Amino acid sequence: MSKKFYITTPIFYANASLHLGHAYVTVLADIIARYHRWKGEETYFLSGVDEHGIKNLRSAEASGRGVQNYFDSRSAEYRALYDSVLSSYDQFIRTTDQKLHWPAAQAIWRKLEEAGDIYKGTYEGLYCVGCETFKQEKDLVNGMCSDHNTLPERLVQENYFFKLSKYTDRIKSALESGELTILPPERKNEIVSLVSEGLEDVSFSRPKKDLAWGVPVPGDESHVMYVWCDALVNYISALGYGSRDDALFKKFWPADLHVLGKDILRFHAAIWPGMLLSAGLPLPKAILAHGLILSGGKKMSKSIGNTVDPNAIMAEYGVDAFRFYLSHEINPFEDGDFTEEKFKEVYNAYLANGIGNLTARVMKMAESYLPEPVAPSASVGIEVVREYEAFMDKYQIHLA
Repeated sequence: MSKKFYITTPIFYANASLHLGHAYVTVLADIIARYHRWKGEETYFLSGVDEHGIKNLRSAEASGRGVQNYFDSRSAEYRALYDSVLSSYDQFIRTTDQKLHWPAAQAIWRKLEEAGDIYKGTYEGLYCVGCETFKQEKDLVNGMCSDHNTLPERLVQENYFFKLSKYTDRIKSALESGELTILPPERKNEIVSLVSEGLEDVSFSRPKKDLAWGVPVPGDESHVMYVWCDALVNYISALGYGSRDDALFKKFWPADLHVLGKDILRFHAAIWPGMLLSAGLPLPKAILAHGLILSGGKKMSKSIGNTVDPNAIMAEYGVDAFRFYLSHEINPFEDGDFTEEKFKEVYNAYLANGIGNLTARVMKMAESYLPEPVAPSASVGIEVVREYEAFMDKYQIHLA
């Protein structure tokens, strides 16, 4: 029986403009997926898009195209980008998929209810639409969300809550024992520190009168599921969890690796494990939380004009050069940097002047001095492959 390997990317908010971060995590996960296929492992690679939540709905309404048409169009744009970077994903999941995703999300909700972990209560707090989460005063900088530089909205709502606090000790134990591995180690330490402070219960629904776009709460259609409760389920809904055809779920869950940005690690390392524990399901084996992709040392932003369009780079230099830069120049465990000037330097140094000139010279010398073909040294080849495997097994893609 061959080994299996299940790898996922995050599902990005559909309203976001396509940028380098979308391309990077997709290429990173694709390289890892291809490696495990090369090793002969039965590999399943999942990607997709998240179409629910307040900010998605507001963008759709503002477009004037109709909500469903908007999301159909945005989903197609994401798939086009993933195809452009040669991503070898096996499935593309959409959270608006009412045949595959909704039944799984509702099945998980019922499991949480059966465990006694869903209750109704009133919550008043500061809500950042960009993050799709409530913020505490200590999380704000001058009263603003540090990630989006926007003023959170004060909301008072009667919502359903999930008893995440109940699973604090169990999640901490899983993190410390390595049952759930988080890479790099410094990210793990951050999450262990967070969990050690004690996890708080999470608001898990929104009144339908305030947000009609989402998965209905089972047994109470006056509420829809909180976007993160719904979105995290994509990792198992795509495999058929909660449906009659759950063969993929039985074969590939638990996930071997969730690949995602460090900015959404808390959701995946606290809320997601809590949901799985409540539902009686195995935890994922590992999470790789990559760094941010900066531009000129600064976070990319339209307002300062340093965003990078991956499609424009590939159109001028080709997809192979683009993938080479992302994999060779960016350490997955640290923040990376991308500017077109730096890209050109790397392109010329390594590809045009480096590999290009080397290949031309070797071929010329072979024609001139090697009238008969010469077999390569097998021992050298094996040594290189072993070194490559050692780096890949540690997800040190830049060194591999």
